[in-house]
Amino acid sequence: MKILALSGSPRKNGNTDRYLEIVLEECRAQGAETELIRVCDLSVHGCRGCYGCVNAKACVHQDDFQLVFSKIMKADVLVLGSPVYHSSITPELKAVLDRTGFCGRWAVSEMKAKEGAYEFNASILSGKIVAPVTVARRAGQNFAFAQLLLWAACNDCLIVNNTYWNVGVAGKGGAKDAAEDEEGVTTMKNLAKRIIYTANKLNA
Repeated sequence: MKILALSGSPRKNGNTDRYLEIVLEECRAQGAETELIRVCDLSVHGCRGCYGCVNAKACVHQDDFQLVFSKIMKADVLVLGSPVYHSSITPELKAVLDRTGFCGRWAVSEMKAKEGAYEFNASILSGKIVAPVTVARRAGQNFAFAQLLLWAACNDCLIVNNTYWNVGVAGKGGAKDAAEDEEGVTTMKNLAKRIIYTANKLNA
């Protein structure tokens, strides 16, 4: 199985990257193929709401989004990670998710007249497994975590369960100290096990 982690952190090798690597390390140990993409290292602009993807069946604006989107389409599992900035995921990660969700829906759907009602049957993301991960110094986890959950639910993805929310507490004074949150580390390792379990069940 292919597992793709998207890190929304602008800090290379920061706490978000570390928690995602813990998940990927555990998944690799169980035979999965993994990759981590740091979206802040790329040039991906936010969705312009131009509806060009309705006819093109793909995003018509050319930047690094096409690279990320192609990898998302090939992945069986998406692990979405972000630090919490003012109770939200980072704008870089949101840009990727907005464009993925929007063009992913129109890739398999037709636009209707204003008077018509939609009965969406699928998204190009349908059936993909998604696991959200957020990291905060203290508060704001719930809002950011909910953003990722709502995105997955709206795009017909399967959300992995766990024994606790997939959150880490780190970063006092800007420290890169994710490993010191023992409960957070254990939660990430448990998440990896549940990702593999879920994927194996679906492919059985």
